[in-house]
Amino acid sequence: MSRFRFIPREWPKLSREAMYDVILSPVITEKATMASEHNQVTFRVPVDADKRAVKVAVEGLFKVKVTAVNTILVKGKTKRFRGRPGQRSDYKKAIVTLAEGSKIDVTTGI
Repeated sequence: MSRFRFIPREWPKLSREAMYDVILSPVITEKATMASEHNQVTFRVPVDADKRAVKVAVEGLFKVKVTAVNTILVKGKTKRFRGRPGQRSDYKKAIVTLAEGSKIDVTTGI
């Protein structure tokens, strides 16, 4: 018997305003555009957002079916500003894989 127990989490119930707080902006880069050919869309999300909240928010806002969500925590770079070292903020990206036949056009907005 395994010493780990699987405890299912409840799916979050988000209002429309909370969905807009989870999806901050789409990521428009060359790499993200190439991923759109494979039914994947990349969004910038808050650092404390989890995969379940991202899935509920994308399905609620865009009326599409999401099959998978991958999240990436991007650490801020150390840069120099006027000769002094500074730190860019950390941010999180979510790569959302859509079901066949689902599509999101991020250039038109919501």
